[in-house]
Amino acid sequence: MDIFGKIKEKLSNEFIDIIEWLDYTDDTIAYRFERYQNEIKNGAKLIVREGQTAVFINEGQLADVFTPGTYDLTTQNLPILSTLKGWKYGFNSPFKAEVYFVNTHLFTDEKWGTKSPITLSDDRFGLVEIRAFGTYAYKISDAGKFIKDIVGTDSNFTNFEINEHLKSLIATRFTDTVGKANLPIELYAANTTELSDTCREVMAPEFQTVGISLEKFYIENVSMPEELKKEIFEYSRIDKLDLDKLAKFKAAKAIEAAAQNEGGTAGAGMGMGMGFVLAQQMGNLMGGATQAAPQATGQPTAGAIPPPMPAQTLYYYATNSTQHGPVTFEQLQSLFASRTVNRDSLIWKQGMAAWTALKDVEELKSFLGGNTPPPLPGQ
Repeated sequence: MDIFGKIKEKLSNEFIDIIEWLDYTDDTIAYRFERYQNEIKNGAKLIVREGQTAVFINEGQLADVFTPGTYDLTTQNLPILSTLKGWKYGFNSPFKAEVYFVNTHLFTDEKWGTKSPITLSDDRFGLVEIRAFGTYAYKISDAGKFIKDIVGTDSNFTNFEINEHLKSLIATRFTDTVGKANLPIELYAANTTELSDTCREVMAPEFQTVGISLEKFYIENVSMPEELKKEIFEYSRIDKLDLDKLAKFKAAKAIEAAAQNEGGTAGAGMGMGMGFVLAQQMGNLMGGATQAAPQATGQPTAGAIPPPMPAQTLYYYATNSTQHGPVTFEQLQSLFASRTVNRDSLIWKQGMAAWTALKDVEELKSFLGGNTPPPLPGQ
């Protein structure tokens, strides 16, 4: 460009006396208004729209800040800049200053998340790991501080540039907050609203130090490994269960399953046992009036009728002063293995004079890890 072109450019820029910024982007936070050698004409008009703030910088030093409105740039409207320039009686020539427009509207639906799992200590499950993610919203509350501390000399500062810094800050403060909360691990996911409010209160002052207001903070999800989820669900079920009722329910299901197994000896014994119990109950109802059927007078032919099958011994047991049964030897062994009954549980079967502790019933001593020999003579 020749010397006349440079003069023409200088004069054409000086004659432009309106300073404004129309934001056509969605992510620009701060924009430096470009002027020829940063010269501004005396009496130029400054237009600051809603959702904007204009900041004047003189030789790297923060000067005047303008909120939405229309201004004629004179010494009366630029008191700090006038002081810095040493204008005591006004000015008539163009002056140099950098003008930054700062977008002060609300930036919403910004994403955050923990890059690495957070390790927490739980009283029941020990060291556990969780992850979390959510959204937040912010806006620039102090444009001068934001320009001075964050933007610097960047002519077009975007949302992406500040977001990386904010995400790291959020992840760090979130980790500190959940660590100090000391909640049971399953309550983090169930109390996201309260935890979100607490995190926002903790983070807001640190945002404010650079001129940013943290308006909203949401935790959308707190996740944990699948294995830990299964343990928590199982623990919560057991914690709510009545163990005595659970033992009764399991015993009833075992009896039902054995009775349905028609092909097995357990089913046969169970069927005979149930028949015995029903017969006994009917006898009681009839007042003991049942009589044995008369024996056949004829001698059966050898081998024509098989001998009766041996009846399976059925046992009754007591837990919490409540009688249960009857159950077979194998079912009682399963109840012992599941700790529904123990060595001191009371047992009764047909032929016993009284209820007896399991450890003292001869055929049940095998449950205890081997038969116990009888006491020595004279002891």
